[in-house]
Amino acid sequence: MSMTNSYPINAYKNNEPPTVALAILYRENQFLLQLRDNIPNILYPGYWGLFGGHIEIGENPEEAVKREVWEEIAYELKTFYPFGLYEDERAIRHVFHAPLTVSLDQLTLQEGWDFALISAEEILQGEIYSIKAEEKRPLGEIHQKILHDFLKAELH
Repeated sequence: MSMTNSYPINAYKNNEPPTVALAILYRENQFLLQLRDNIPNILYPGYWGLFGGHIEIGENPEEAVKREVWEEIAYELKTFYPFGLYEDERAIRHVFHAPLTVSLDQLTLQEGWDFALISAEEILQGEIYSIKAEEKRPLGEIHQKILHDFLKAELH
């Protein structure tokens, strides 16, 4: 991990939006995205997005992103780097990036509807075909913005 001066996050204080940790995972100029479950009570139901989730009380963003990636695809994040902080009325997002060092067949999707390695061109289009859904599904707006920013930064 490369972040220092980490601090525990209390995602439920002062009626603030939830605090989350997200991972940009990349391999061979493609990005691993999750098609979120199509459940109405979650953010971006049925949309493509980055892996990650809520930071638990007493947990720092680095711990959260490692835990979330493990819970969602059984992938151990060993080396990862901070990318940015994205805040809006829906969430406070701590974003990290890391190379994906294994092939898709070595991952197990444990949360979500589908996952896939997506090209930069598909990200720019904002709609991505899902084999499991058998249709194109949209990329979440904030996730698309984060990925656009990452592509511009040329860190992959």
